[in-house]
Amino acid sequence: MGGPLGAIIGRYPSAAAAGGPGGDDADHPGGGGGGTASLGIIRHDRRCRDLAFLVLFAAFWVAMIVNSSFAFNQGNPLRLTYELDYKGNVCGDRHGDPDVHELEVRYWLDPNQVYQSGVKGSKANLADAKAICLMECPTPAPDGLNFVCDYPEGDVRLSVDDWINRDYNYFDVLTPDMRNSSLQLQGPCYPVIFPSVNVYWSCQYIARASNVSLTHWQQMGGVNIEQNMLIDKTIHKAIDARSAVLKRYVADIGKSWPVLIVCGALLPLFLSVIWLLMIRYFVAAMTWITVVLFNALIVSVTMFCYIKAGWLGNDPLTVVIGESDPYVHISGREISHLHVATVLMTVIMIIAFLSSIAIVRRILIATPVLKVAAKVIGEVQALIVFPVVPYFILAIFYMFWFSATLHLFSSGQVVRNDCSTDCCSYDLKLGKVNCDNCCGYSIHYTPHIGIAILFHLFGCYWATQFFMACSATVVAGSVASYYWARGEISHDIPFFSVVSSLKRLMRYNLGSAAIGSLVVSAVEWVRFILECLRRKLKLVGSAGESCFGKVSSSSSQCCRGCIDWTLMSVNRNAYIMIAITGKGFFKASVLATGLIMNNILRIGKVNVIGDVILFLGKLCVSLFCALFAFLMLDTHKYKSAHNKISSPLVPVLVTWGLGYTVAKLFFAVVEMSIDTIILSFCQDAEEHQGTAQYAPPLLMETLDEQGELQRLTQGP
Repeated sequence: MGGPLGAIIGRYPSAAAAGGPGGDDADHPGGGGGGTASLGIIRHDRRCRDLAFLVLFAAFWVAMIVNSSFAFNQGNPLRLTYELDYKGNVCGDRHGDPDVHELEVRYWLDPNQVYQSGVKGSKANLADAKAICLMECPTPAPDGLNFVCDYPEGDVRLSVDDWINRDYNYFDVLTPDMRNSSLQLQGPCYPVIFPSVNVYWSCQYIARASNVSLTHWQQMGGVNIEQNMLIDKTIHKAIDARSAVLKRYVADIGKSWPVLIVCGALLPLFLSVIWLLMIRYFVAAMTWITVVLFNALIVSVTMFCYIKAGWLGNDPLTVVIGESDPYVHISGREISHLHVATVLMTVIMIIAFLSSIAIVRRILIATPVLKVAAKVIGEVQALIVFPVVPYFILAIFYMFWFSATLHLFSSGQVVRNDCSTDCCSYDLKLGKVNCDNCCGYSIHYTPHIGIAILFHLFGCYWATQFFMACSATVVAGSVASYYWARGEISHDIPFFSVVSSLKRLMRYNLGSAAIGSLVVSAVEWVRFILECLRRKLKLVGSAGESCFGKVSSSSSQCCRGCIDWTLMSVNRNAYIMIAITGKGFFKASVLATGLIMNNILRIGKVNVIGDVILFLGKLCVSLFCALFAFLMLDTHKYKSAHNKISSPLVPVLVTWGLGYTVAKLFFAVVEMSIDTIILSFCQDAEEHQGTAQYAPPLLMETLDEQGELQRLTQGP
């Protein structure tokens, strides 16, 4: 291990302390004398560590700011919700030509163009079909024929407001040439033959023509209009495309920002503090409360999934905005994804319930170790308040990050399509039919935008892990001060130890936190990329996959999970050794790994069940946040009009993730307290020939009750 820890922290004499650097600590011998109480805790041989990685982290922040600046400059979050008209305007955008800020629904004027774009082998594309922005989807007249006309301009002397007030119909003021052109489906006015419904701000045709309107059209001499089901399926295919669904999911995050603030920030803060206080004062009952509450919450969230999936009750998710014909059923990927999530939640609920039964008999093992953590929190009371500091830093970062995310996902360029379609339409500005301007507009995403998005996502994960690492290191330093002080500086502990630990982190160990968080982030992203590749390869070779291949795939997944768990555990213990010894990340990892390997059987039984209970506690907080998010998203505000979300799935998942992050931040107080106490105890016992000299009495008592004291105090 490279020398006794007591020499490093300066609490008792040793050969290493007397002869090594930092000999001033050795001038105050004695393990328990009052003369050593005034010594600073854990001050030996401190200097800045891992500076190169701190510089790398600073460069990363500069890159994040540059990346986000590009997003804010190029992005327009309206593109995530609304579509483009034939002029390249984003529906609902007041900066369009004309001003369409009140016109949010995209409507295709020519049903024949829609049909041609759906014909197999046709050169026509739906993106080139003529579409304009309206306030709502038009419906056929019950006793006549309605028209929807192009934006008024040129010889049509109407304002946009007058055009809207006339229900987009100025057929009665057209010249004879314009009327003849309209009867050829060349505009500027087009007949409303098919009913349509607002599906995510695009009017989807219902391939069921109005006989009255169609008869009037034919009597006026209009050209033949196709009535094939393709006009329905073509539009639905465009609305339900993967890219369109992804944009709507991202837009849902922006629309549900009040839910994220209440359920993803404020609620987990309140619940986490309550949980810490209950651990402090009701530790014996908290293990049982946590397990019961976890099962109740996971059942509740699963039931909400069943309700929104339409498998329970009569309030299923719908893709239609506003009122629609109850006999018209339109599905979507969002509904399919919700069905998959419901099945997955059902499986998780069953596994969680069976696992809870399996650990019931072992729950009592967690109580003693939680009592030790409660004792630490009682002595170092500032630990309950300290997580509020990284909480507010993360809150500010997440507000910036989510805003940049909305702009980054919408930062493509609006460009004119390169099409070879033969079509003609009446140009009101030119006053004649024009056949040279048939191509529509699309949003073009260059490859560098995809790279920018991946970097942005990675940056969020690294920044989160960094702040988590800093918080864990501060807590570990505070708890280590408590352990090795052995009550000698009790008047300073409630506040001084936390402040001192924070100062040491800021002065010496930010680089170590940067490399530790980078290692975790890099490994997680490599796992994510490999998992994506594995799934694609599995889809390609699913037909010929052998039994050996399936076993190998399952084994590799299991191994990756074990490696990930081991890495997280070593990382956490490395932060403890960084806080105590002041070593760099890699040296601290070696020290932590050696200590764990020498005491693997000693640490395991005491610590594992405690970690399980803490994990269930974090899940309780995050599941409660998810449940409350479901309730908020089920209100009228998020089920109709402008704020309608495409699915509660993504906002609830984001809320769950934020709730879990906040809970992890606060629960780290207990988690790191347990780990620091246990590691310090093992080191203490090793340095004193099997007899721990600095262990708190409560720790000795609880370990003795468990029958672990003898094993823990025996040498390896």
